[in-house]
Amino acid sequence: MSRVLVVEDELAIAELIALNLRHSGFEVVLARDGDEAQLEIDKVLPDLVLLDWMLPGQSGLSLAKRWRGVARTRDLPIIMLTARAEEVDKVAGLDAGADDYLTKPFSTHELMARVRAVLRRKAPQALDSAVEIAGLRLDPATRRVCRGEQEVKIGPTEFKLLHFFMTHPERVHSRAQLLDRVWGDHVFIEERTVDVHVKRLREALSPVHRSQLIETVRGAGYRLTQQVVDAAA
Repeated sequence: MSRVLVVEDELAIAELIALNLRHSGFEVVLARDGDEAQLEIDKVLPDLVLLDWMLPGQSGLSLAKRWRGVARTRDLPIIMLTARAEEVDKVAGLDAGADDYLTKPFSTHELMARVRAVLRRKAPQALDSAVEIAGLRLDPATRRVCRGEQEVKIGPTEFKLLHFFMTHPERVHSRAQLLDRVWGDHVFIEERTVDVHVKRLREALSPVHRSQLIETVRGAGYRLTQQVVDAAA
């Protein structure tokens, strides 16, 4: 289930958007201003942000610029919502880092179509594309994981699990979600199986000092963090 952060100070609009998103199967978090939005993003990185331009305090435009300047949120999908319909405003919104721009008033059908389109465009690249986080490189084509010249010895299930984590960083995934996305919904195994493989994955990453990449989020699941402090690397 994709998580959408709605940053909108007009309660009626925020609730209407949230209702339609939930009806379409999205998890929704609401924020009324820039401070609340930043708190939510610091807790859990959403899959997409619907960001109102005119917010009390810091504007949506400023928020988008700030998030694009930080590594953790640089690729965060953002759709700007605004009553500003002039071309110069649309250009400013897109230049600030928005992936799309929707002018109020808008239909909920158009909004949902744009949400789905942005999420498709921002989806992880093809499965054979190599990915690198915190110096750890995973190459699906060669089935190799390494940090620098040091190769990580890793089992096939742990490889699939790490690949999923690395292509969805900074997001919390429940055990049920991991079972569905890594093992497949046709496989009937207990959720605690995930814990076993996460433990094995951490053990495999330990020799290259990257076991701390995989964080346990109490009561929620697991997350791969991009913010790693090297101690004895």
